[in-house]
Amino acid sequence: MALHTHRFAIIGAGSIGRALIAGMLKGEDVPREQIHATRKSENRLEEVREAFPGIEVSADNERAVQDASVIVLSVKPQQAARVIEEIRQHVQSGTLIISVLAGLTTHSIAQLFDQRLPIVRAMPNTPAMIDAGATAIALGPHCKAEHGAIATALFEAVGSVEEIEEYLMDAVTGLSGSGPAYVFMFIEALTDAGVKQGLPRSIAARLATQTVYGASKLVRDTGKHPAILRDEVTTPGGTAIAATSELESHGLRTMLIKAVATATERSKQLSSPEE
Repeated sequence: MALHTHRFAIIGAGSIGRALIAGMLKGEDVPREQIHATRKSENRLEEVREAFPGIEVSADNERAVQDASVIVLSVKPQQAARVIEEIRQHVQSGTLIISVLAGLTTHSIAQLFDQRLPIVRAMPNTPAMIDAGATAIALGPHCKAEHGAIATALFEAVGSVEEIEEYLMDAVTGLSGSGPAYVFMFIEALTDAGVKQGLPRSIAARLATQTVYGASKLVRDTGKHPAILRDEVTTPGGTAIAATSELESHGLRTMLIKAVATATERSKQLSSPEE
């Protein structure tokens, strides 16, 4: 799906919004003059201008959406109602709304706009900032295949994309949305373990980081099940089998499963109107 025929309004050019702008510009998928990004803070506005010369940058959400064919809502969820109320009268019929607002369903967003707009809900994660994101998208009831293709192309510029049914979005939030936090803790723990065994912290940190990166890339590039790859490095009576046995005895697998379940439940609570 070609993105260059569309005009984009990035409402709230924070970390994810800026990652998407960078992705579009890196591949020259969208001319700079067809991107309008907004922030409310003048300091933040200047940062966006310096990072992406040539795009339009302002604090005027209303003007940004007036001629946009694709609007990316990338504000904080608690600001959504106010921002949508501000722009909804200026949104053209048929404009595609792409929401990265955690916890807000396409139904809730449609009610706030009070229009029959195509809405795509997306859950990216922070590695999108380095073009290594994992994003799930769910199409709202007024979306056509072309709308899903636009959203897919946009997020593929910053990583990989999976299309899912919307009822699974809370599970995605618990797994990949919150997942980087789990991995950061794992890298931190590996680093501390290396330091405990006498390695200088800087070397331990580099080894831990590269190990996690390399193992992840091996799973992705070979397509092998992680259990098979684990078996390939656990020789009989060796160090790896001794270590993995220790991890199993302390419930590493169970802890991660419970962590994802807890984050999923919290996502459901945040999307509940009672919360």
